[in-house]
Amino acid sequence: MSADRITLTVPARGEYAKAVRMTASGLVARMNMTYDELDDVRIAAEEAFVYACDHSPESGEVRLEFLVAEDSIEMKVNLSDGLRVTDEEAERRAAYATFLLQSVSDRFEMSSDESGPYLRVVKSVERDRDDALQ
Repeated sequence: MSADRITLTVPARGEYAKAVRMTASGLVARMNMTYDELDDVRIAAEEAFVYACDHSPESGEVRLEFLVAEDSIEMKVNLSDGLRVTDEEAERRAAYATFLLQSVSDRFEMSSDESGPYLRVVKSVERDRDDALQ
């Protein structure tokens, strides 16, 4: 089964969070997800982006890679190596974002590869339901 790869590069500024959320929503619209699953993907995309903004230089960019398959969507969000702001508020936002991402995804990980640290979020389509979007 093949998957489509979509890459989005956005300035690391919070005002672009809605654009990222709407992009994820548009990609999921072609899948057989419920409204709750769709909402989970939108929340995950926005939270992952905001988290990445806090972990990027102010003049930097956030690169999001979506892998859209028939039965799942995966988001890989590249991170910089350190927090932009290291105050208590930034730490609380990071903890909250991590909690939300774990809550709304089927798989969530923070890891690193040759391109650096990243977040990976996967949301799968549940099968055999009558409440999926048409």
